[in-house]
Amino acid sequence: MADQLTPLAEDRALLGRTSTAERVADILRSRIAEGYFPPGTRLSEDNIGGALGVSRNTLREAFRLLTHERLLVHELNRGVFVRVLTVEDVEDIYRVRRLVECAVVRGLGAPPYAVDGLAAAVEEGTAAAREGDWKGVSTANIHFHRALVALAGSDRTDEVMRSVFAELRLAFHVVDDPRRLHEPYLARNRHLLGTLRAGERDQAEQLLATYLDDSREGLVDVYARRVADAG
Repeated sequence: MADQLTPLAEDRALLGRTSTAERVADILRSRIAEGYFPPGTRLSEDNIGGALGVSRNTLREAFRLLTHERLLVHELNRGVFVRVLTVEDVEDIYRVRRLVECAVVRGLGAPPYAVDGLAAAVEEGTAAAREGDWKGVSTANIHFHRALVALAGSDRTDEVMRSVFAELRLAFHVVDDPRRLHEPYLARNRHLLGTLRAGERDQAEQLLATYLDDSREGLVDVYARRVADAG
């Protein structure tokens, strides 16, 4: 826990004098997504509150917000833990992704499309792979799909999918071979980017639907075996 709290204490500066439960939740959400608090980790109110310099009430409200987002779970008489997803959770996340992401592409309208965010994420992933940083490749892939969702120009959709992607990262952290899971999508992201750059919206939607189906199948297979081994 001490190693996890050191970078968290550095986040204290982000709070400033107008710290709120929402800002604390933003910090913890990011740290959970980055794997600083892996699934199953118990979150200590005293340690985290001390590291961030916030009151117990503020921290409890942040925990409540993240519990509502399904990132944390409160266990009676035990405390608050980072949630461990079930296989059914992973499948449901992909159902939501397919509904939302494909609808975003379908509703793009006439080209050209603002794909700079997608292009930046593709280059981010390529650079991470070059360094053998497969956690970084995973992060870049999430950035790619967040940029894709952002093409809808909807703050509400962005907010919904931010929580969905954060929840998805809980599954990624359990995978023991991240290269095998994430490497194939470097080329597929680049292909999807090229299709959108060419203004081929219908083809992009078809590519994305197949992409997400393949991703779901691969992750569910790996995740189910990991859950079975842990049991």
